[in-house]
Amino acid sequence: MGFALGPRALSAGYKLAAFDRTGSTNTEAIAHARGGERGPMWFVTSEQTAGRGRRQRSWIAPRGNLAASVLEVLDIAPAVAATIGFAAGLAEEAALEKVSLEAALRLGEGRPRYALKWPNDVLAGGRKLVGIGLEAEAIGDRLAVVVGIGTNVVAAPEGTPTPAVSLAALGVQISAEELFAALSDAWVEFRGIWDNGRGFAEIRKLWLERAAGLGARVAINTGTMTLEGIFDTIDDTGCLIVRTTDGRRLPVAAGEVFFGSAASVGAA
Repeated sequence: MGFALGPRALSAGYKLAAFDRTGSTNTEAIAHARGGERGPMWFVTSEQTAGRGRRQRSWIAPRGNLAASVLEVLDIAPAVAATIGFAAGLAEEAALEKVSLEAALRLGEGRPRYALKWPNDVLAGGRKLVGIGLEAEAIGDRLAVVVGIGTNVVAAPEGTPTPAVSLAALGVQISAEELFAALSDAWVEFRGIWDNGRGFAEIRKLWLERAAGLGARVAINTGTMTLEGIFDTIDDTGCLIVRTTDGRRLPVAAGEVFFGSAASVGAA
């Protein structure tokens, strides 16, 4: 079965470029935007060889995993565009719930539970299942925003800061193509709620309902320092708010997050 958009995505006017193999779906999306494509458009593959994650980490998708990027060209400020990542997390979590339930019904088995890790990951049992990365570039008087979503469908990398897991290892036997169809439809729903940032208050509420580690001990490595405390909430710009031992509530705009017993490792 090849990649295809879900019915809601088709009705909403999304386009699709599917690759048997590519270096990076994000790179393809940005290149198309530079060439005049204004989207909205998905770029998808089940084998990515040269993707980039946060802090320029390699983001490889071996054959059978899902690498998907959606291009939206928007009339918004970069700070507002950054909040679209929370909508992406909600869309991916909804798609995972849908395909996991369908797989469980077919096989008569249980299904995993998913949680959203700030800023843009999806966890299953505390292990990283999905990574989401944002890129943006000015195109004329608008902003080309690319949301890259990588899901460990059949295999997970080793040696990552947060231990990783695949859907296959969780007992969810589905294909990258099945997951993508569900994701493209869920994206229409949550991108619509987000509404170019105007609906971020509702996105924030939905995201916090699914947040991993909320109210628990956390350490955030920002690259220049490590901040420790309690994960209090996210604010109306998407910053993580850390409540320190002396009662201060400090916003963090970016960083690597470690929870619970792993917080001491992150702080080391």
